[in-house]
Amino acid sequence: MTTEQGFLFALFGVVFILLIWGRIRYDLVAFGALVVAVIAGFVTPDEAFSGFGHPAVVIIALVLIVSRGLLNSGAVEMISGVVLSSDRSLPVHIGVMSVVGAGLSAIINNVAALALLMSLDIEASEKAKRAAALSLMPLSFATILGGMITLIGTPPNIVIAQYRERALGESFGMFDFAPVGLTVAIVGILFVALVGWRLIPKRERAGNIHNEGDIGLFVAEAQVPEQSKTIGLRVKELYPLAGEHDITVLGLIRNGKRLAGFAAYEEIRKGDHLALEGNPKSIEAFLGGAQLDFAGKEKHKIGLTSTSLNLIEVIVPEGSRINGRCSHDLKLLTRHGITLLGVSRQGKRFRDRVRKLIIESGDVLLLLGPEDRLAEITDWLGVMPLADKKHLVIQRKKAMLTIGLFLGAIALSVAGLVYLPIALAACVIAFAAFNIVSGREVYESVEWKVIVLLASLIPLGVALENSGGTQLIAEFIVAQTEGWPHWAILTVLIMVTMTLSDFLNNVATALIAAPIGLNVANAIGANPDPFLMGVAVAASCAFLTPIGHKNNTIIMGPGGYRFGDYWRMGLPLEILVVVVSVPSLLYFWPL
Repeated sequence: MTTEQGFLFALFGVVFILLIWGRIRYDLVAFGALVVAVIAGFVTPDEAFSGFGHPAVVIIALVLIVSRGLLNSGAVEMISGVVLSSDRSLPVHIGVMSVVGAGLSAIINNVAALALLMSLDIEASEKAKRAAALSLMPLSFATILGGMITLIGTPPNIVIAQYRERALGESFGMFDFAPVGLTVAIVGILFVALVGWRLIPKRERAGNIHNEGDIGLFVAEAQVPEQSKTIGLRVKELYPLAGEHDITVLGLIRNGKRLAGFAAYEEIRKGDHLALEGNPKSIEAFLGGAQLDFAGKEKHKIGLTSTSLNLIEVIVPEGSRINGRCSHDLKLLTRHGITLLGVSRQGKRFRDRVRKLIIESGDVLLLLGPEDRLAEITDWLGVMPLADKKHLVIQRKKAMLTIGLFLGAIALSVAGLVYLPIALAACVIAFAAFNIVSGREVYESVEWKVIVLLASLIPLGVALENSGGTQLIAEFIVAQTEGWPHWAILTVLIMVTMTLSDFLNNVATALIAAPIGLNVANAIGANPDPFLMGVAVAASCAFLTPIGHKNNTIIMGPGGYRFGDYWRMGLPLEILVVVVSVPSLLYFWPL
């Protein structure tokens, strides 16, 4: 072993220990290791920051932005709307959610897919009066499995594809991962839906978990636009849809007056307003499902290229400009372009129109408008925004446009007409041009810690490979498996990679294991593709711990899980992945 190899092995050992320890941010650990390697002279200054321009880093950042656009436009909501039902049995519910989660993970980032579906799963669990813990872990595992189906579904696939391009001259294509990934995903989803959830420990778990509106429900108004599907229906016919979204329809407003008596039997007309009660997210979702508009929408001039709108919750202190006055008096909508969409007053209901309600100190207001205007109006009103209480208004009319732009970018890449990073970049530019994502959201969507981690480890991985370090590891594996059939050596590589991924970031695992897999294949004279594909599968399948994959970390709090809960379902699932993936690799990518 040379001095350079010894230094880099020691450095990676320290990095692994610190990543497993978890007390220091993983991006700081990786970036610090890169700086140390540069100072020690084992990474040149010219190569130090080459990782930030690496195609894998660029693709991951662009995929995150594209995912945000698909969420903003309601494109994902269109797909996921069918999954929320409290009437299904638990295995059927888990199966449906898992299939949708895996499908979404194949086309958007799997973390984004889980973030969207987790709230729906919790809501369905509360309605069915069952512990969310029984379905959240299967959902997390399913989104991880689904990410393996396409190139852009999970970062390890992107890393492996770009490594193959550098080492062998040609990248894996968008759907080259599908044959093995889809096979593994199908078997894995069947397992988590039929057997896996039964292995979760039956202890007391976190009960009802509410995301938004914990401070109280808002009374809000919605207007009935032309061509709304609610026109001609009686108010009571909206009750089932309202129930699905945890909304209470309080009454009907016509010609500026709240109808008294049996409003439930009134036929809804164009221009009517409905008084609603619910939390911000539920109100926004109900408006989309019922094809209703928020009151005063025309004042915001919503169009194809309009600025995206946000909802923000603010609390009214003593001395606020709006305290003792109403929105109509302050001309919030006509003069300032801000809609007072709802008011929460410690659970109290009121019959006054929202815009004419006299606001009191302690009220929580739900304001709607462009992000920059919201910041100005909160200062002008003297109200205090509540932390983590900003909600995006979904631009549902842009859903088909968003889907078309995304599919167009993918089609150009698959056809070989446009390089994938350029196709995704063009898609992002189009999203920004049509205000599907705002300029601020372009930067907010990128998970910069992952970008820094990957960009820092790429030069270190290249240095380890150039020093012969990965070749040394490959020779050790080959020596220990001498005389074994090639499929058995591939199995060992998958198991080692999967074990590393359970305790390290999956991107870091893919970066280290990819050159090892290639060197092992070269050493035994086998086709390198099944070994690289095996690394991709194994690096993604981290099911034993909450730290192996971010999705597992995200569900830990809402599900009330302990560190030791994951292996109970994760270990048999990982064994199943090995059993299924090895024959699949041999069939689709012959040795």
